[in-house]
Amino acid sequence: MNIFGFGQSAEIDIVLNDAESRKKAEHKSEDGRKDRYFLFYDGETVSGKVNVTLKYPGKRLEHNGIKIEFFGQIELYYDRGNHHEFVSLVKDLARPGELTQSQTFDFEFTHVEKPYESYTGQNVRLRYVLRATVGRRLSDITKELDVVVHTLSSYPEINSSIKMEVGIEDCLHIEFEYNKSKYHLKDVIVGKIYFVLVRIKIRHMEIDIIKRESTGSGPNVYHENETIAKYEIMDGAPVRGESIPIRLFLAGYELTPTMKDINKKFTVRYYLNLVLIDEEDRRYFKQQEIILWRKGDVARKSMPHQAAVASQRFGDARQSEEAQHPEDQPEANQSNK
Repeated sequence: MNIFGFGQSAEIDIVLNDAESRKKAEHKSEDGRKDRYFLFYDGETVSGKVNVTLKYPGKRLEHNGIKIEFFGQIELYYDRGNHHEFVSLVKDLARPGELTQSQTFDFEFTHVEKPYESYTGQNVRLRYVLRATVGRRLSDITKELDVVVHTLSSYPEINSSIKMEVGIEDCLHIEFEYNKSKYHLKDVIVGKIYFVLVRIKIRHMEIDIIKRESTGSGPNVYHENETIAKYEIMDGAPVRGESIPIRLFLAGYELTPTMKDINKKFTVRYYLNLVLIDEEDRRYFKQQEIILWRKGDVARKSMPHQAAVASQRFGDARQSEEAQHPEDQPEANQSNK
């Protein structure tokens, strides 16, 4: 009820021009729920209509202007007062004046740069939003529409295998190998584990996929580790000379591409963690970082720019990986409970 002129006297709706045909993607919201959002890629045009519907036909709506914004922002949960915008576009739809009836306004943001993938983590959120605003003297009327952005990459030119050893002198010596070091999100990790020396009684072995989210910079960096998957390799005691194959399908897990130094605010890395547990519940482990990337479903004829930009970004990520500091790769051979 609009008493003494207070309360919203109009409703806003944002409708994309290709809403019926545009693909949607599932994305986790801040409260942990999964919703489906319209999916965009870097370089695509964002266009549609803003419908302003008057609640009281025949009554005029005075306003200070009507506009639509498209922005991308990073929100750090420990610093909620500050939103770090890396994309900010504005279109004025109407000058200050008054509306005497419901009205529809067209908008178009052409070939919009969307450099980063949408992400919702434990301490940070990266989102893209369309926001329509009817400016009012006392309280603006606004409507937001979140969209999801995926960044695509081309197949890496160099994708060497991972060969490592883990052991304890005169007690345990294990060699393991993964077929490559860079995987797309629907890929399969193929490898094998070879027991060279076994003088302790191992009762369980597994491979974990660990996501490490790092936020902040300098001395104020927060690390959050999350175990995304646990894959049991064996349950029982191995013998010397035994070889165990590994096939781990990534498609069933909630994974994102590797993200490195996104707008100098956060990083997301993934590790394969080989864990052995002996009969006295002592844990032996070895971690190795892997690079995850998003592969396009089909070649998008209308988006040659997207492929070129994504390919360049993946190359930059590869160079960043090669130049990373040793302390960025955690590893240990033994940890007792």
